[in-house]
Amino acid sequence: MMTVNQIMGDSPNQIYGNFGKRFFAWMMAKSSGTYDKIIGDRKRSLFANLQGKVLEIGPGTGLNLPYYPKDIHWIGIEPNPHIHSYLKKQAEKLNLNIDLRIGNVEWLDAEDNSIDTVVSTLVLCSVPNIDYTLQAILRVLKPGGRFLFIEHVAAPQGSLLRQMQNRISPIWKAIGDGCYPDRETWIALENAGFSSINYERFDATLPIVSPHIIGVATK
Repeated sequence: MMTVNQIMGDSPNQIYGNFGKRFFAWMMAKSSGTYDKIIGDRKRSLFANLQGKVLEIGPGTGLNLPYYPKDIHWIGIEPNPHIHSYLKKQAEKLNLNIDLRIGNVEWLDAEDNSIDTVVSTLVLCSVPNIDYTLQAILRVLKPGGRFLFIEHVAAPQGSLLRQMQNRISPIWKAIGDGCYPDRETWIALENAGFSSINYERFDATLPIVSPHIIGVATK
């Protein structure tokens, strides 16, 4: 007798993975407004002078779109196809033309030295290999191009929050589309090979993922 999985043609891992991606898309759409109220002013300042070609990796539901100047050429690479409908609705609402691509954040569907600015907000926490992703960003940036980022990061070693992050990490990754709550993202950024990097830490007053960094890295 054939099982339901055999009839459907998907393995349990595939079914679980698809459910996780769908759940994450729904969760992002429902909760992103609350997060934006906390961090909106920082985004407004960080994105104020964008121009030319702007490549956003993992744009999610399009939460950053309202903060961008209207005359940029926006390219988005979003690996989770279940989020695309939310992103397109946001762009239509803002009357923006977008170039949305399904791609791999460790490769990036863009030519070498072709992008003025790469943007990442809450993405480096979930990429499978952060070092590969940062090298891909360096590849597509023009000389002198900038990488703008806002990311939640690991709490200090030995702190109670860090212990909680470490313990909850397996469950968090499952429901958060691969997100690591305890990733030391700043170390990878400092070692990636940017000509300069400036960032600051701040507390986003959120459970588990409160520690954040915001900054600019230049090729």
